[in-house]
Amino acid sequence: MRKLVVFNSTSLDGFIADANGDMSWAHKQDEEWNSFVAGNARGDGVLVLGRSTYDMMAGYWPTPMAAQSSPVVAKRMNELQKIVFSRTMLEASWQNTTLVKGELAREMKRLKEQPGAGLVILGSASIVAQLSDARLIDEYQIAMNPIVLGGGKSMFDGIREKLPLKLTRSRSFQNGNLFLTYQPV
Repeated sequence: MRKLVVFNSTSLDGFIADANGDMSWAHKQDEEWNSFVAGNARGDGVLVLGRSTYDMMAGYWPTPMAAQSSPVVAKRMNELQKIVFSRTMLEASWQNTTLVKGELAREMKRLKEQPGAGLVILGSASIVAQLSDARLIDEYQIAMNPIVLGGGKSMFDGIREKLPLKLTRSRSFQNGNLFLTYQPV
């Protein structure tokens, strides 16, 4: 069975974007952090995205600006297989993307049962909350940034039940970021 992992950057107060949807605070020009992120981008996996995250990433990663500022990450983001969940999109034109319109939890359960590389959710707060409620996420990888936003978008907005987690790994970085890995209990 394939493993489903979430990888998201959060503020210290638990937001993945500020009240205006800005996430620039999570992108630091720091050699140690950038090396870690580039190393993660080299891994295998299938990216799982919601429509909003897909639109944002498809509007950036295939551009010359992305190739210039983050060449290793841009190359991998464009090469990796991607699945976008949306009931409103008509097509997904970003290289190697499959559009899935079915019921999220049922489709994700089906995908996890198939052979192949692991599945990684980036951003996509509504998908994270729904799949957390369905208990389909195997691991949460959180890059906690030393910033307080005071409000914004949480990846757990709308979750209906408490989700007990256990810390399985942690790493601190000189820029103040903490990389925390949790698994459901």
